[in-house]
Amino acid sequence: MGTGVISISAGLLHVMLLAKILLWLNVLFYAVLWLLNFWRLYRYAPEFLADFSAILKGSGFLTMVAATAVLGSQLILLENDLVLATILLGMATLLYLTLNYGLLARFVTHPRKPGLAEGISGGWLLHIIAPQSIAVLILLLDARCAFLPRAEFDFIALSLWLLGGMLYIWVMTLIFYRMIFMDFIPEHLHSSYWSNMGAMAISTLAGSLLVLNGESAPYLQPLLPFIKGFTLFYWAGGSWWIPLLLILGFWRYVIRKFPLRYDASYWAMVFPVGMYGLATLHMARSMHLIFLDPLGRVFFFLALTAWSLTFLAMLYSILQGFRK
Repeated sequence: MGTGVISISAGLLHVMLLAKILLWLNVLFYAVLWLLNFWRLYRYAPEFLADFSAILKGSGFLTMVAATAVLGSQLILLENDLVLATILLGMATLLYLTLNYGLLARFVTHPRKPGLAEGISGGWLLHIIAPQSIAVLILLLDARCAFLPRAEFDFIALSLWLLGGMLYIWVMTLIFYRMIFMDFIPEHLHSSYWSNMGAMAISTLAGSLLVLNGESAPYLQPLLPFIKGFTLFYWAGGSWWIPLLLILGFWRYVIRKFPLRYDASYWAMVFPVGMYGLATLHMARSMHLIFLDPLGRVFFFLALTAWSLTFLAMLYSILQGFRK
């Protein structure tokens, strides 16, 4: 997910060599991750199913939805591969319907539920990121495929975009309550909390695409003032989180001296930072807010730096594992 949004941002900024390298690297990542998941399901099925049923961990499976949709968006924007992107849209939709309702049904009927402090984290915001990533892919395809039923696809994308906002209110109320009114130690502040901002950022991106599509789609034209206002609402909400997340990071690593070593969860920070940069760049252009363009570029370079450091730390961790 993180690699994909940085690749798309690089393409938007006309850094095409970097965009293409990250695209094909992402294709490799995507294939390897599916192989590893199938291998884990085959080799460690009880542990795999236990993670799926765990209220704290289960929502993480929705990364499959977002990753599939982000890769589809990359293929449209950088390769104009509409056929493969359409297949990935079908995969993402099927995964979302299966995982979203399967997870929630399991959580509701779970015989032993944890308390709020042990049961919720920023990972729950994947319930917002997943449908918004599908909305983004639909809108990109809709703008390029003459054979798609445009009014119907616009309606689906708009509905998913609004659904994401409603789900964010539900989930963020619980996360905010947990952060403010319950004990919060450095171990609790893992990177998934950056999705507090990332979920709003991808909602901003979907909104800016609705604005662009609305200029040539009769169904969306009457709704453009509302869509523009709500897109800015999403962007402002995401922006509000950034200073607080930075302060909490300083508290975790500097004041409380939490050890800074590689953990796979750090990728959960790369995606939100990259998505905020991409969403800001896209909104600045779709809504003619050109003064925001430099901010989008700054976050693109921050996300690229975070990606590079995390990728190198991952390689070092893998090499250390082989040596042992």
